Amino acid sequence: MIRKILQTRTEILMFFILIAAVGLGNGLSDGVYSNYFKEVYQVTAVQRGLIEFPRELPGVLCAFMIGMLGFLGDLRVSFIAQILAILGVAMLGLFTPSFGVMLIFLFINSMGMHLFMPLQDAIGMSLAEPDQIGRRMGQYFSIRAAFNLIAALLVFFGFRTGFFTFHTSIKWIFLVAASALICAAVMTVAMIRKVKPQKAVRRKTKLILRKQYRYFYLLTILHGVQKQIAFVYGTWVIVDLLLKKADTLALLTIVVGFISIFFLNMLGEWMDRFGIKRMMYIDALTFIGIYIIYGFVVWGITSEALPSQGLSVWIVYLLFVLDRLSMQIGMVKSIYLRSIAWNNDEITSTLSMGISLDHVVSILAAIAGGYVWSQWGSQWVFFMAAAFSLGNLYVAYRVQPDKEKAVAEKMRLEVQKVEI
Repeated sequence: MIRKILQTRTEILMFFILIAAVGLGNGLSDGVYSNYFKEVYQVTAVQRGLIEFPRELPGVLCAFMIGMLGFLGDLRVSFIAQILAILGVAMLGLFTPSFGVMLIFLFINSMGMHLFMPLQDAIGMSLAEPDQIGRRMGQYFSIRAAFNLIAALLVFFGFRTGFFTFHTSIKWIFLVAASALICAAVMTVAMIRKVKPQKAVRRKTKLILRKQYRYFYLLTILHGVQKQIAFVYGTWVIVDLLLKKADTLALLTIVVGFISIFFLNMLGEWMDRFGIKRMMYIDALTFIGIYIIYGFVVWGITSEALPSQGLSVWIVYLLFVLDRLSMQIGMVKSIYLRSIAWNNDEITSTLSMGISLDHVVSILAAIAGGYVWSQWGSQWVFFMAAAFSLGNLYVAYRVQPDKEKAVAEKMRLEVQKVEI
């Protein structure tokens, strides 16, 4: 894979470096937030859900921000995103603010990260060769996974040796994360100078209500629920129920990252080989199966039918890894959108609107999950996620990618004729 990467165009290599730096920076910050909240602020499960409001609100605002700044072009907006992410995480590293002030800096960092989410897919697909979209997306995600792995290794050894800790006034792990994001900002500037993107017409901040985008939007809404369960409550099982520290989560992230380097590259090739519809079925069935098993295992541990040590813990670890891997199959959403978009200008706007819808649901799912966890039992959070994942199965059954792509190509030709 490395040989293939070195043979690619300069601008793609620069993009590889950009997403590598972002992957490292996010892995050193976003990957340890649950332990940071627990060890520094002693939050409960309900508070952990409420924290997701300022953390996920930037995702809701994503479409609005893209609409306001979109005329600058994707690369220039990416630079702004990196600056926001740097500012937020650097402040968390330099100070130990009060809980309320911490949420403000968390919001700023999250705004930068969420603003970059639709942009990385849009930029990556715009640089990819038309007949190798899946392969290139697989490479992008593989490189990001590799540097998430490096971040996890740094977290593990850093906390094990005491170099990283949450019990000092300066949180060095967040400052190292800020340094990585500074590298990403520098590479973004270099890409702007290399590609010389033109400023575009200001994008309208509104939902593009084309009929063919309905399944994409439905998938993003479902992803909002699944993401919260995976990244918040899947992690909280380990932190709160099993009482494990940051080094344990780092080890699990290392395993996920190592597997992902190869898995994502294969996944991109599978997208090109097997097609969108089959991959959507795989996406749906993995979610349903994992969350049902997750629910029963957590139920067993909390009811003491299963021990909170030994084999039960290893099953939770395995489910954590499988859940994170299954989340990555979600790249099929972006590839599906690109294939059915009437024109390329709509891709970034629709992706950003999808991010916003995703995060509206994420906030609601986080709050609802915290309530369900505390009132009904932690297992019902996962059963709820499995029920929602039936929606993915419905979409996989209903979509007709080839037919929808043909309609999109026809509309593109008609628009070109009108412009001529």
